[in-house]
Amino acid sequence: MKNNPYKDLPSLECRPDGSLYHMTPAQRKRASALIRRECCCCEDGNCIALDDGDTCTCPQTVSFSVCCKWFRWAVLPLDGALEAEIFRDKDLKRCAVCGGVFVPKSNRAKYCPGCAARVHRRQKTESERKRRSCVDS
Repeated sequence: MKNNPYKDLPSLECRPDGSLYHMTPAQRKRASALIRRECCCCEDGNCIALDDGDTCTCPQTVSFSVCCKWFRWAVLPLDGALEAEIFRDKDLKRCAVCGGVFVPKSNRAKYCPGCAARVHRRQKTESERKRRSCVDS
């Protein structure tokens, strides 16, 4: 008897009206890339968790709704911005430099993690330059 990886996962989240959360075409494209790239229960487009001897296409790769528990709880958290776009629309911010969407770690965040390091480094350099130029010899 096979172990079912879905057994220990929590149930899927639904909207207040009982329907599943849906993705836009761009979000679905990112989700499909995430499924192919990360450790999903998917091998050559076939779902291993649903395999009972016959090959079964991965339902998450062909659906615009979030319908796979393994994808929802094991794969989707690896891309926090995509997860927030699908489930928590209000918790997203746009980066002031690149305009990309990111999940802020505080309410003061202005930059995505990639741009934050560059902006902080530039600000620190400017501050040090200013400090050194004001020193009287």
